[in-house]
Amino acid sequence: MMGKQAPKLKAGDEIRILSPSRSLSIVSEENRLIAQSRLEALGFKVSFSQHVLENDDFASSSIESRVADLHEAFVDPKVKGILTSIGGYNANQLLAHLDYDLIGAHPKRLCGYSDITALSHAIYARTGLITYAGPHFLTFAMLRGNEYTTTYFQRLMLEEGSIQIQSSPEWSDDAWYQDQDQRSFHRNAGPYAIHEGEAEGTIVGGNLCTLNLLQGTPYMPSLKGTIVFVEDDYESSPATFDRDLQSLLHQPEFDQVKGIIIGRFQKASHMTEELLRQIIRSKRELASIPVIADVDFGHTTPQFTYPIGGKVLIRARNGRVGIEICE
Repeated sequence: MMGKQAPKLKAGDEIRILSPSRSLSIVSEENRLIAQSRLEALGFKVSFSQHVLENDDFASSSIESRVADLHEAFVDPKVKGILTSIGGYNANQLLAHLDYDLIGAHPKRLCGYSDITALSHAIYARTGLITYAGPHFLTFAMLRGNEYTTTYFQRLMLEEGSIQIQSSPEWSDDAWYQDQDQRSFHRNAGPYAIHEGEAEGTIVGGNLCTLNLLQGTPYMPSLKGTIVFVEDDYESSPATFDRDLQSLLHQPEFDQVKGIIIGRFQKASHMTEELLRQIIRSKRELASIPVIADVDFGHTTPQFTYPIGGKVLIRARNGRVGIEICE
């Protein structure tokens, strides 16, 4: 079932930056200023939560600080959108401490990816509020190669109507946040279908190993009638991706999943098209549904924004792939 949509953003709206995973303090001041100025150039006001720079031995902050910042962002009537600073490893610490009634009563557009997968899916599962997999605050500090990411963020956050996802012309997997001058870009060949077909469903999914953390908890959304987006980062490998995907396939409702969309892998994962095809074709649970791979989301650059709890239509026929997203 499609989720509840928070109001669209518009020019002049305030976006609150908070750190539910790692602290913004691990990001250089230069990149923080660039990201802020880029968002302001898009017409937004930018504000920061009280504990956004708090930093402990785990490059994060206390559960109490992070929960307080999140609740305050949802309650503050001036705040219309929420961007997470950066990902990490511990957003799932917050899930049992959140006031989901409060969040549901003050719908805002929350966006982030990676470890934020845990938070965004918990909010969707417990409130029905659509959340967004897309750029962090840090992402907007990128000086080159970020036009595609910015365009799709604006389309999802500001514009009405369905969106046809086009492939980016090029992609990157470099440590741009350490060196903005020495960048490395690659031609994007576009997505490919491992299993062809057509399907329409509700979107769930994001970082696969983080989504796995929600299995068997009250924070895991229903998989009935869904198309599942999955991606993983440089710490993954073909073997760990296979294991984590199989874990997801063991979920009781997976037989009602309509399709799978796989984001582009980072080079350090050593995933290849042939290995991925072997993994997918070994799963009898996937034999009758479309599976699309090498799509522009995840831990490479650029990425499109998509609504968790929104709708997606996929078409994969005769070597051609189409993805249409709507809220």
